[in-house]
Amino acid sequence: MADNVMAEGRRGLGRGLSALLGEGDTPPTAADAGGTRDIPIELIRRNADQPRRQFAEAEIDELAASIREKGVLQPVLVRPAPGAQGEYQLVAGERRWRAAQRAGLRALPAMVRELSDLEVLEIAIVENVQREDLSVLEEALSYRALMDKFGRTQEAVAQVVGKSRPHVANALRLLSLPAEVQAMLADGRLTAGHARAIAGSPDPVALAKQIVEKGLNVRDAEALARRAPSAKPARPRKGGIYRNPDIDALEGDIADKLGLHVELRDRGGPGELVIRYETLDQFEFLLTRLMKD
Repeated sequence: MADNVMAEGRRGLGRGLSALLGEGDTPPTAADAGGTRDIPIELIRRNADQPRRQFAEAEIDELAASIREKGVLQPVLVRPAPGAQGEYQLVAGERRWRAAQRAGLRALPAMVRELSDLEVLEIAIVENVQREDLSVLEEALSYRALMDKFGRTQEAVAQVVGKSRPHVANALRLLSLPAEVQAMLADGRLTAGHARAIAGSPDPVALAKQIVEKGLNVRDAEALARRAPSAKPARPRKGGIYRNPDIDALEGDIADKLGLHVELRDRGGPGELVIRYETLDQFEFLLTRLMKD
């Protein structure tokens, strides 16, 4: 089983993750590493390396109410807890685990898999990224953990999570911001667009404070960063043609939202939006986003 998961990880987990989490068309069987079993909640431990740190209390309450009425509709994914005989470590489904405890359940349906530390981290990151459960900083810290703990390159991380390499690189840039700016990003005073706009400036803290105090939007923040002392002049695109900075900013926003390489070709009214994908997993993710209600 572990070898199969690693093979999925090398080309991007994608649909392999859905199958592993029990979201495919065919439910898991007893032959599939034991299928689903009920495990006492007190024997399930959260993963300290879980990328998601913040859980909205209202969401947990809403899910707990649903669980009281209908039960747990989708099992969590666990592995035997390292160094703790008879206990299990959560790999995916912490929100369900928390809500089940709040609902007063004594046992939780779970799929048990033998997984390495790398596989656990990859699965947790992909699950949260695909469901948009991570904040921008949590996502960036997850990518950094894959690189620092397991020697993954940006390209390898991008392949695993089904994003473009520039998306991963832009996320990681946020970690170079001063702690004060990261705090503004974490509590919602700044957006990821604001943070990217000032990431390369000599004094991002001062710019961040101006953005918050004046209530600037992302376009205004980019203009502010361009006017800052020592700001580098805009470079022309290929062919020596300068682009409208608003178009460049919009292109960056779309690319960041989709996690794919995007090219916006504006011709003063009509134009084209080109979205590039490198793998079928990325294409499937794009279709899912476009078809979402």
